[in-house]
Amino acid sequence: MATDRSGDTWRSLVAALANDRVREAFARLTLGASADDALDGLSPSRRRHVVETLHRAGLVTADLRADGTAFARVLAAVPPAPRPTGADRFLSSEGRLVRYPSHPDERRDLLETLAQRVLAPGEVIDEPELNDRLAALTDDIPALRRHLVDHEIVERTRSGSAYSLVAAPPQS
Repeated sequence: MATDRSGDTWRSLVAALANDRVREAFARLTLGASADDALDGLSPSRRRHVVETLHRAGLVTADLRADGTAFARVLAAVPPAPRPTGADRFLSSEGRLVRYPSHPDERRDLLETLAQRVLAPGEVIDEPELNDRLAALTDDIPALRRHLVDHEIVERTRSGSAYSLVAAPPQS
């Protein structure tokens, strides 16, 4: 498979598959058609272009047989996406809560992370404001709010009308 000047081996593959005639010829070859049958109906210049494009993309062998390993080679050349760690493992790529961890320490870490995203230290806000902020993190606002309070990460005023982060104990 050819590598273009930027080192992106996938470009020639995608470019080949973006061309209707090349894609159709590759599909026919993949389904077992002979090269003559796969290229049937193309003018000699189009045939040359399709064959060159298939070769450049690594989609065929020298004898014009489909080579599906081109896809595996392209995928192998791409470094794996970094796996999220810590609290991020439980959030979508948009930062929304996907699930709660079963391990208590991980759950607490997640809840602390979420609380710090919606409340600043010393800030006191009413319930509608807290709900608006939590809506950016979850569809189940009451459950998240309840977890934050139950885990003593966020505290409610005695009247229950305002919320704030629980003050961290002084360091000794």
